[in-house]
Amino acid sequence: MGQHGKKYIEAAKLVDRDRSYAPAEAAQLAKDTSTVQFDASVEAHLRLGIDPRHADQMVRGTVVLPHGTGKVVRVAVFAQGEKAQEALHAGADEVGSEDLVKKIEAGWLEFDVALATPDLMGQVGRLGKILGRRGLMPNPKAGTITFDLDRAVREVKGGRVEFKVDKAGIVHVAVGKVSFEADQLVANLASLVDAINRAKPSGAKGTYLRTLTIASTMGPGIRVDIPGVLAAAAG
Repeated sequence: MGQHGKKYIEAAKLVDRDRSYAPAEAAQLAKDTSTVQFDASVEAHLRLGIDPRHADQMVRGTVVLPHGTGKVVRVAVFAQGEKAQEALHAGADEVGSEDLVKKIEAGWLEFDVALATPDLMGQVGRLGKILGRRGLMPNPKAGTITFDLDRAVREVKGGRVEFKVDKAGIVHVAVGKVSFEADQLVANLASLVDAINRAKPSGAKGTYLRTLTIASTMGPGIRVDIPGVLAAAAG
């Protein structure tokens, strides 16, 4: 591993690594310990007490963050006829059917999220190798295959994010930017943790929500008190 730079080392001195911070204090620390010149993202890393190798312990879902992610999300939609018009009116950036499939096959990938109506998945399936490896393939579990395009496009544009546990049993999700107010970061974090808690699989045993850490891009990790975050979600 490479050594950390001076800015990181100085920022890390502000964080007590043996302490779990109250949500508001942790959010403010994430802002204060940003070490970059741009508006860094703030990411949440939640370790779960599951074994994702077992199908009955997979954790995946979506949640709408009340204050969005701070990122402009480009949405491509596979739809035709009235549904194509619905997607355009909702704010989709690119809409098409066979023409959009061919455009992507030719190398165009200027979008962050892909939505599709169920009737077009036969055509979209041809893009499995292209979209799959980039995590862009529409999936019913992620709410990206739907006829309700008005709602789906508006939610994605407004801050809907997908969460999925990785092979190590950790969920990684951006919950905002360092330019956000601390209470906005707390609200987003509370919504995420609440959604993951509600998605607890039947096969999970023992402590489900184990540790929660937030950090700005290239900033130090800050341990967050999980009961405090759940209380914020309930309040």
